[in-house]
Amino acid sequence: MLARIFSAALWGVEALRVEVEVDNSPGAFLTRVVGLPDAAVRESLHRVSTALQNAGFRSPAGRTTINLAPADLRKEGPSFDLPIALAVLGATDQLVSPQIGDFWALGELALSGELRPVRGVLPAVMEAKRRRAKHVLLPAANAPEAAVVEGIRVHAATSLAEAAAVLRDPEASPQWGGWTPPSPPEPSPELDFADVKGQLAAKRALEIAVAGGHNVLLIGPPGSGKSMLAQRIPSIFPPMTLDESIEATRIHSVAGLLPNGEGLLRYRPFRAPHHSTSDAGLVGGGPRLLPGEVSLAHHGVLFLDELPEFSRNALEALRQPLEDGKLTISRAVGTVTFPAGFMLVAAMNPSPTGGFDDAARGKCSPAAMRRYLHRISGPLLDRIDLHVEVPAVDQKILLREEFAESSASIRDRVERARAIQAQRLSGRRKIHNNARMGPREIARFCVLSPTCASFLSAALSDLGLSARAFHRVLKVARTIADLAGREELREEDLAEAIGFRSLDRRIWGE
Repeated sequence: MLARIFSAALWGVEALRVEVEVDNSPGAFLTRVVGLPDAAVRESLHRVSTALQNAGFRSPAGRTTINLAPADLRKEGPSFDLPIALAVLGATDQLVSPQIGDFWALGELALSGELRPVRGVLPAVMEAKRRRAKHVLLPAANAPEAAVVEGIRVHAATSLAEAAAVLRDPEASPQWGGWTPPSPPEPSPELDFADVKGQLAAKRALEIAVAGGHNVLLIGPPGSGKSMLAQRIPSIFPPMTLDESIEATRIHSVAGLLPNGEGLLRYRPFRAPHHSTSDAGLVGGGPRLLPGEVSLAHHGVLFLDELPEFSRNALEALRQPLEDGKLTISRAVGTVTFPAGFMLVAAMNPSPTGGFDDAARGKCSPAAMRRYLHRISGPLLDRIDLHVEVPAVDQKILLREEFAESSASIRDRVERARAIQAQRLSGRRKIHNNARMGPREIARFCVLSPTCASFLSAALSDLGLSARAFHRVLKVARTIADLAGREELREEDLAEAIGFRSLDRRIWGE
């Protein structure tokens, strides 16, 4: 007898439909899986057989063929345990369900027959809805994530026996539904810019960076507060929109990093990988083509402390996502594109020994200084809009009792500036802030008076900046004007924006 149910295979952050067919016929005992399964899927035969017996069912006798179609799509992971088990029950007449072909199912089976959560549920349910499926059956721990998708019935089970009962009578089984978007969360009060004393120039730069979605490089000696500033950046971001939250949740779900019981990520991601992170860990890929840190930071912040200590290959791989907001990885098995629309916040010491003037003081040689700084290439620096000096804070400032401006106050200005950008850029697909503007948007929204054009040309010629850096200066100036509530760009906006590139010459000598 033949039984069929649907499931899903992950490809990047997308899910593709998989038809699970099981045929059981008389003959010598033989069970096989076809359809390009990986080791975990092949091993599911043993898990399914034992789980069936422990759940009160019998293992299939005779010849059993399990086909996962399409055959040219690689099937990975234990999420096929549940659909295979249910199809086996149908093929052996232990489960009579006229609606089994209307179901999509995902879930890992324990040997006891209990269901364990799996990764990638959100994109799988979104694909099921797109395919006009009526029902989806999942482990109970994955149900809140699946319920985010409207227009499809989500059934949850804790065991194989419960899952079989759902298929026998879907109308009688409880279902997840009625999901309502959560209200925007309040930023964590534990991390506030009010805790950071001094560093007014750096705080101003970070306000500009968040307001316009610009990348920023913090340069300063150890102990100057670079990490402390970076960790508080999420507190001045506007809350995520529902669409942003769904996109971020989808990536974390595929990576298996979504906490069980969580429906949506409510806080913007803040990823801070160590400099020893592998290239694949940073940008994604590996044997299973999983998203890396740059994608896990989508709609949030990627903080790279000790930037020169990262491998050169990893740093150069950042160039595409910084420019395009996405990352394409090509392997022998195919090509995958991951979202990577993050704000880069990088931090580094100005010299291998830590200080700005260590070469002049004889603490390190000029050659060692150059080698250290030139671990970061010019093309990568061009893609970082703001280069910010973070000097050591005077002890007198640290001893003051009063607190600085709060994150809430800064966030109010950021939200007003972002609202201006959203209105200005409405109707432009995937361009939501100044940092994402292309040449057409720059030409239209960054119009310079003859005086401003002459001022900018002279300043950039003096610094020897590239055409890409020229455009980035204009976009930063646009954000500065938005924070001031002005439509026209002034010399003061350009001067402040250029000031964030002056370290190119002072430190890198370019």
